[in-house]
Amino acid sequence: MFKIQALNKIASIGLDELPRDSFEIASEILNPDGILVRSADLHALELPASLKGIARAGAGVNNIPIDKCSKRGIVVFNTPGANANGVKELVIAAMLLASRRIIPGVEWVRGLKGKGKEVGPLVEKGKNDFGGPEIKGKKLGVVGLGAIGVMVANDALALGMDVVGYDPYISIEAAWGLARTVKRATSLDQLLSQSDFITLHVPLMDATKGMLGREKFAIMKKGVRIVNLARGALVKTADLKEALAAGTVGCYVTDFPEDDLLDEKNVIPIPHLGASTPEAEDNCAIMAARQMKDFLELGNVKNSVNFPACQMPTTGRARIVVGNANVPNMVGQITTVLAADKINIADMMNKSAGELAYNIIDVEGDLGEATVAKVRKIEGVIMARLIPKG
Repeated sequence: MFKIQALNKIASIGLDELPRDSFEIASEILNPDGILVRSADLHALELPASLKGIARAGAGVNNIPIDKCSKRGIVVFNTPGANANGVKELVIAAMLLASRRIIPGVEWVRGLKGKGKEVGPLVEKGKNDFGGPEIKGKKLGVVGLGAIGVMVANDALALGMDVVGYDPYISIEAAWGLARTVKRATSLDQLLSQSDFITLHVPLMDATKGMLGREKFAIMKKGVRIVNLARGALVKTADLKEALAAGTVGCYVTDFPEDDLLDEKNVIPIPHLGASTPEAEDNCAIMAARQMKDFLELGNVKNSVNFPACQMPTTGRARIVVGNANVPNMVGQITTVLAADKINIADMMNKSAGELAYNIIDVEGDLGEATVAKVRKIEGVIMARLIPKG
């Protein structure tokens, strides 16, 4: 019986993926094998010794202490693409709001309350103050072509926009999904300099933090409209305010409001609604639960942010999964321990990414905890777990 601690409210359709005859689920539970989480901050949480995996029902993992988990051999999952359609739809809405001045117009009309029969004529007289261009025919620059970026690019094409994309690390899967008519920018500067609209879809890390600042604003078109539903820190706030004041940025839409921008009339602050749809919450919960189940029952790793993807079909044999430092001779030491205990390897997979590696090893015959304990003692091994045959 695996124990799962569900922090926050995880959609019940996701929890239903974990059969109750083999999974115990509660918000308060001793010695959990796994944690399912949405936005709860785990940085201050004392991670129990029993913990094997954390699944985030969402894409961002800023609320999870990744380094601490990696050192402990705790596999951290996220759910890329599960909320992609919800975010994509909000991006399309954000471009329309940035272009057509709909929000100021609505606010002005609400101020006409009490004018009675004058409302109609006043609306006709004042509507010209809230005009704005169509997005059809405008050039959209999509920075980051992951699951969300690809969907935004393809739907923007369908709306008649001219789309250019930039992503030096685009995956093969994303490339297959991208429409052929999306143009490829050879550099970020090339995309920024020619776009009427810019939308950001990259993760926040050292290389992307503050990626839009004074130097980048200087090469943009006058009046460019920027949509940032990825992470607020991708844009330097002080430099953005200068660009707004100069008219370089005509409108900035963000899903990550901050105090310094709330009094800017050409900023549209959205209260982090990108994935706030029932469909997205269900999809994230389902994906997170399935990944946790596959990991705990079979040792398979998919969509981990700290360990390499490593999946091997089960043959019903006993299996040992091992996480270790990505250094030479680790596989040799592991297989030597198995050989010394007369354990024959039937199938094996080894994957590495950065400083960590992960192994799935199916064996013939019986594999006991005593052998697994010996593997754990190998210098560089940070986790080893027995999955009984069956």
